[in-house]
Amino acid sequence: MKIILNQDIKDLGKKGQLVNVSDGYAKNYLIPRKLAVIADAGAMNQLKNREASAAHKLAVEKATAEENAAKLEGKTVKVSANAGANGRLFGSVTSKEIAEKVKEQFGVELEKKKYIVDDIRAYGVYPVTVKVYSGIQVQMFVLVGD
Repeated sequence: MKIILNQDIKDLGKKGQLVNVSDGYAKNYLIPRKLAVIADAGAMNQLKNREASAAHKLAVEKATAEENAAKLEGKTVKVSANAGANGRLFGSVTSKEIAEKVKEQFGVELEKKKYIVDDIRAYGVYPVTVKVYSGIQVQMFVLVGD
């Protein structure tokens, strides 16, 4: 009997997967516990719609990420910081501060953990790698000054 799983089931399959099981297992265990539904025309149509929706959502996210990557590629974000007489900062510039300045200056909002940056403890220009999306990275710069 062909069924569509409603939940991940160990040794059987993942949620939304179409699998073939024995009639007794499906009728006596999976279907009564709402772990699966019979793969009739309506259920198959819903499965196809869910897959199409997920694919569309993924495509939109990737397009947005590529757009953001184009906005940030090679750009320089300016960050103000206080420093002593020798140019060393009081503290350091963190990825959180960089994320806030990128949002403010370029309108691109990304989580702070997406910015890969070494310790910034003095005035100057520093390279930053930004992981915009899975497989999409861009290089930008941080200018630390007064």
